[in-house]
Amino acid sequence: MLFLISPAKSLDYDTPSGDLPHTLAQFTAQSVPLIKSLRKKSWRQISRLMDLSQDLSELNVARYAAWSQQATPHNAKQAVLAFNGDVYDGLAAKTLNAADLAWAQQKVCILSGLYGVLRPMDLLQPYRLEMGTRLKVGRADNLYQYWGERIANHLNAQLQANRHADAVAAAPAESGDVVVNLASQEYFRAVSQKALNATVVECVFEDFKNGQYKVISFFAKRARGLMVRHAVQQRASSVQQLESFCADGYAHVPEVSTPLRLVFRRKLAE
Repeated sequence: MLFLISPAKSLDYDTPSGDLPHTLAQFTAQSVPLIKSLRKKSWRQISRLMDLSQDLSELNVARYAAWSQQATPHNAKQAVLAFNGDVYDGLAAKTLNAADLAWAQQKVCILSGLYGVLRPMDLLQPYRLEMGTRLKVGRADNLYQYWGERIANHLNAQLQANRHADAVAAAPAESGDVVVNLASQEYFRAVSQKALNATVVECVFEDFKNGQYKVISFFAKRARGLMVRHAVQQRASSVQQLESFCADGYAHVPEVSTPLRLVFRRKLAE
């Protein structure tokens, strides 16, 4: 089983990561052509391409210029600690212990426009490149074409490696490979469904508002991170273990769920 999440636009390079292990991103060679393409663009071109303000565009032009294929603790930070959005608030990786982070390293995949796929402890240099960006590189008109089947093939390989590790450890496992998608549709589109050899399970988080249950983006993003945290701490190896998720008042609702779409709802006092 693998858990997919999106990256965050906000980054935190001010908070020290402490004495934690790190790994190197596995698709750095594929990141290089993207950086080279971005370096050719002025801040105005970046602004139009990504719909950013001048300040943010100039900041990211500087980031592209500083980016190096050799990531070190001096120019980078572990991805799960560097990303600083709602999902990562829910995950709260800084409060996980070493065993939790080691499990997450094998089971959690962060999709990225620049890096393709990141493991939680992979070193991440500051950047901005959303998966939906229409950046042309070579024959690819956008990042979906650029990454093609690479991401799905990588997930297949990781699932196979996890199966082997679970077999060696005699750990219980899901019957058949499962990918739990907790990423946004923008990022999950980068995973070729034809190439992916796994069942995809979605988790949906709904809040009661104006007389009905609906997905509220801010709350749903945080809940995705909370679900990953739940999976990590429970060492989840089956979809059934996810159904016990109850953080922040959410509860699994079997009558509106399906085996491939787990719905969690909460009703806060208005």
